Amino acid sequence: MAEPISYPIRKECPPGACTCDRETLLESPDADLRVLKLTREEEKKLTSHIENISSHAGLKHLTVLLQAQLGITLQITRSAREVRTARGFAIELIERPGLCRKTRAAIPAAIRRCLEHHPEIAYAILDEQDLLGPGQPG
Repeated sequence: MAEPISYPIRKECPPGACTCDRETLLESPDADLRVLKLTREEEKKLTSHIENISSHAGLKHLTVLLQAQLGITLQITRSAREVRTARGFAIELIERPGLCRKTRAAIPAAIRRCLEHHPEIAYAILDEQDLLGPGQPG
Protein backbone atom coordinates (compact mmCIF):
# COMPACT_ATOMS: atom_id res chain seq x y z
CA MET A 1 0.00 0.00 0.00
CA ALA A 2 1.21 3.50 -0.81
CA GLU A 3 2.08 6.04 1.87
CA PRO A 4 -0.74 8.25 3.17
CA ILE A 5 -1.46 11.28 1.00
CA SER A 6 -1.05 14.65 2.74
CA TYR A 7 -2.93 16.81 0.22
CA PRO A 8 -6.49 16.81 -1.16
CA ILE A 9 -6.97 14.49 -4.11
CA ARG A 10 -9.60 14.16 -6.79
CA LYS A 11 -12.68 12.23 -5.72
CA GLU A 12 -13.44 9.06 -7.57
CA CYS A 13 -15.81 9.13 -10.51
CA PRO A 14 -19.08 7.19 -10.37
CA PRO A 15 -18.60 3.50 -11.25
CA GLY A 16 -18.52 2.96 -15.00
CA ALA A 17 -18.38 6.70 -15.78
CA CYS A 18 -14.62 6.94 -16.17
CA THR A 19 -11.64 4.85 -17.14
CA CYS A 20 -9.06 6.77 -15.11
CA ASP A 21 -7.95 3.71 -13.14
CA ARG A 22 -7.69 5.82 -9.98
CA GLU A 23 -7.94 2.91 -7.54
CA THR A 24 -5.11 0.97 -9.17
CA LEU A 25 -2.99 4.11 -9.04
CA LEU A 26 -3.70 4.57 -5.33
CA GLU A 27 -2.83 0.94 -4.57
CA SER A 28 0.51 1.01 -6.37
CA PRO A 29 3.41 1.70 -3.95
CA ASP A 30 5.58 3.51 -6.50
CA ALA A 31 2.89 5.34 -8.44
CA ASP A 32 3.14 8.99 -9.46
CA LEU A 33 0.11 10.48 -7.68
CA ARG A 34 0.62 14.09 -8.78
CA VAL A 35 -2.24 13.90 -11.27
CA LEU A 36 -4.69 13.32 -8.40
CA LYS A 37 -3.87 16.81 -7.05
CA LEU A 38 -6.10 18.14 -9.83
CA THR A 39 -9.39 18.11 -7.92
CA ARG A 40 -12.59 19.23 -9.64
CA GLU A 41 -12.25 22.65 -8.02
CA GLU A 42 -8.63 22.98 -9.15
CA GLU A 43 -9.64 21.84 -12.63
CA LYS A 44 -12.19 24.67 -12.81
CA LYS A 45 -9.51 27.17 -11.80
CA LEU A 46 -7.11 25.69 -14.36
CA THR A 47 -9.59 25.84 -17.23
CA SER A 48 -10.44 29.44 -16.33
CA HIS A 49 -6.72 30.28 -16.31
CA ILE A 50 -6.22 28.56 -19.67
CA GLU A 51 -9.04 30.53 -21.27
CA ASN A 52 -7.35 33.76 -20.15
CA ILE A 53 -3.89 32.97 -21.53
CA SER A 54 -3.01 35.72 -23.96
CA SER A 55 0.28 34.64 -25.52
CA HIS A 56 2.01 31.66 -27.07
CA ALA A 57 4.69 31.89 -24.39
CA GLY A 58 1.97 31.65 -21.73
CA LEU A 59 0.57 28.52 -23.34
CA LYS A 60 4.02 26.95 -23.59
CA HIS A 61 4.64 27.80 -19.93
CA LEU A 62 1.35 26.10 -19.03
CA THR A 63 2.48 22.97 -20.88
CA VAL A 64 5.70 22.89 -18.86
CA LEU A 65 3.84 23.43 -15.57
CA LEU A 66 1.29 20.70 -16.31
CA GLN A 67 4.14 18.25 -16.84
CA ALA A 68 6.21 19.40 -13.87
CA GLN A 69 3.46 19.75 -11.28
CA LEU A 70 0.91 17.13 -12.34
CA GLY A 71 2.79 14.78 -14.66
CA ILE A 72 0.31 15.58 -17.46
CA THR A 73 1.61 15.73 -21.02
CA LEU A 74 -0.24 18.13 -23.31
CA GLN A 75 0.15 17.90 -27.08
CA ILE A 76 -1.11 20.51 -29.53
CA THR A 77 -0.61 19.68 -33.20
CA ARG A 78 -2.38 20.51 -36.39
CA SER A 79 -4.93 17.91 -37.36
CA ALA A 80 -4.70 15.90 -40.57
CA ARG A 81 -7.06 18.35 -42.26
CA GLU A 82 -6.64 22.06 -42.85
CA VAL A 83 -6.35 24.40 -39.91
CA ARG A 84 -8.99 27.05 -40.54
CA THR A 85 -10.17 27.49 -36.96
CA ALA A 86 -9.23 26.37 -33.47
CA ARG A 87 -11.06 23.13 -34.30
CA GLY A 88 -8.29 22.36 -36.77
CA PHE A 89 -5.87 21.54 -33.99
CA ALA A 90 -5.48 18.15 -32.36
CA ILE A 91 -5.30 19.00 -28.66
CA GLU A 92 -4.92 16.09 -26.30
CA LEU A 93 -3.70 15.08 -22.89
CA ILE A 94 -1.73 11.87 -23.08
CA GLU A 95 -3.61 9.19 -21.17
CA ARG A 96 -2.16 8.07 -17.89
CA PRO A 97 -3.56 6.40 -14.78
CA GLY A 98 -5.51 8.81 -12.61
CA LEU A 99 -6.29 11.29 -15.41
CA CYS A 100 -10.06 11.65 -15.46
CA ARG A 101 -12.01 11.42 -18.72
CA LYS A 102 -13.65 14.76 -17.94
CA THR A 103 -10.26 16.41 -17.49
CA ARG A 104 -9.06 14.97 -20.80
CA ALA A 105 -12.01 16.79 -22.41
CA ALA A 106 -12.13 20.00 -20.32
CA ILE A 107 -8.53 21.14 -20.78
CA PRO A 108 -8.49 20.80 -24.60
CA ALA A 109 -11.86 22.60 -24.76
CA ALA A 110 -10.45 25.47 -22.69
CA ILE A 111 -7.41 25.66 -24.98
CA ARG A 112 -9.69 25.82 -28.04
CA ARG A 113 -11.61 28.71 -26.46
CA CYS A 114 -8.28 30.43 -25.76
CA LEU A 115 -7.22 29.99 -29.40
CA GLU A 116 -10.55 31.33 -30.63
CA HIS A 117 -10.09 34.49 -28.55
CA HIS A 118 -6.40 34.85 -29.42
CA PRO A 119 -5.81 33.70 -33.01
CA GLU A 120 -2.24 34.99 -32.81
CA ILE A 121 -1.48 32.05 -30.49
CA ALA A 122 -2.83 29.65 -33.12
CA TYR A 123 -0.62 31.31 -35.76
CA ALA A 124 2.40 30.96 -33.46
CA ILE A 125 1.66 27.24 -32.98
CA LEU A 126 1.42 26.77 -36.74
CA ASP A 127 4.62 28.72 -37.29
CA GLU A 128 6.37 26.68 -34.60
CA GLN A 129 5.32 23.51 -36.40
CA ASP A 130 6.66 25.02 -39.64
CA LEU A 131 3.32 25.09 -41.45
CA LEU A 132 3.85 28.66 -42.62
CA GLY A 133 7.47 27.92 -43.45
CA PRO A 134 10.55 30.04 -42.85
CA GLY A 135 10.49 33.53 -44.22
CA GLN A 136 6.73 33.68 -44.60
CA PRO A 137 5.01 36.81 -43.34
CA GLY A 138 3.05 36.09 -40.24
